[in-house]
Amino acid sequence: MAKILVVEDDESNRDMICRRLVRAGYEVVSADDGAEGVRLVGEARPDLVLMDLALGAMDGWEATRLIRSDPTTSATPVIVLTVHALESDRRRSFEAGCNDFETKPIELHRLLGKIQRQLSAAT
Repeated sequence: MAKILVVEDDESNRDMICRRLVRAGYEVVSADDGAEGVRLVGEARPDLVLMDLALGAMDGWEATRLIRSDPTTSATPVIVLTVHALESDRRRSFEAGCNDFETKPIELHRLLGKIQRQLSAAT
């Protein structure tokens, strides 16, 4: 069973995403800010991270850069989940090291496909 870390500051969004992923057969851990997300990538060793961008003091871009800068976590796939749908946001996400990009509201079937592709590519 693959483990997914959900980094989302909105409690209702985080709960909804986590419940859907558990129903889809994933083990899920969660963080409510960027700093906790970076810490949990190192401690929980998830197979993939779903990263919100608007997280407060440390946004998802900075958290992803920190994940990428650590040799022990640098290969962990990161998929952005965001309401920021502009092409500049997408480009900035890939420049920060994200592997894929999904806009909110989340279309679960499409997100699960992206998760599977990233997990397959990582093995």
